[in-house]
Amino acid sequence: MYPICLDIKDKLCVVVGGGEVALRKVQGLLAAGARVRVVSPEVVPELDLLAGQGRIEWQRKTYASGDISQALLVFAATDDRATQQLVCRQADSNGQLVNVADDPACCNFQVPACLRRGDLTIAISTNGKSPAVSAMIRGKLEREFGPEYEVLLNLMARVRQQVVAGNHSQAERKKIYNKILHEDIVEWIRRGKVDLLRAHLQTVLGPETEVDINALNQDIA
Repeated sequence: MYPICLDIKDKLCVVVGGGEVALRKVQGLLAAGARVRVVSPEVVPELDLLAGQGRIEWQRKTYASGDISQALLVFAATDDRATQQLVCRQADSNGQLVNVADDPACCNFQVPACLRRGDLTIAISTNGKSPAVSAMIRGKLEREFGPEYEVLLNLMARVRQQVVAGNHSQAERKKIYNKILHEDIVEWIRRGKVDLLRAHLQTVLGPETEVDINALNQDIA
């Protein structure tokens, strides 16, 4: 497996199935901004609600050839093995990316367990061998990587804007970023030590730094 991050905003993704597994797939796709089509005669109440709100397209029918045409991603999440296999074969024949629930051998991509802190995403994959192990590792990471890492990422995005706009070589930029990422910076953010952060940024970037300390203060608050 080759790990990548896909931009699926406004891209059609099809989920065949209407149960709890399908719901989890749909929720993840919506969070990423995809256009979602669900193909199933029946769906759980949460999917019915999403359809009623116009957030997903629900085709209230059994799966048929053509239902996945034009889809970037295809998910088979039914409790019928024949349907699962049919979706798998047709998606593979179309050259589409397909994920079949509980059948790793029929998947040409896996959805990793993810920890999200704002725009920070940490993905864990066992290549379909053990979702339970992925969940265990994610639990450990959740305890280690708290909301302070979202603040840190936002800070470094502002720092990068200023540094890139300056007349610095690539090697100089790397040194600046490494200096900013002081070993105590995460703890300063966690404890709300804005004054220490401000002094640190001014030491590295200069007293006239354009990084918005007030905005950083709001993030920490």
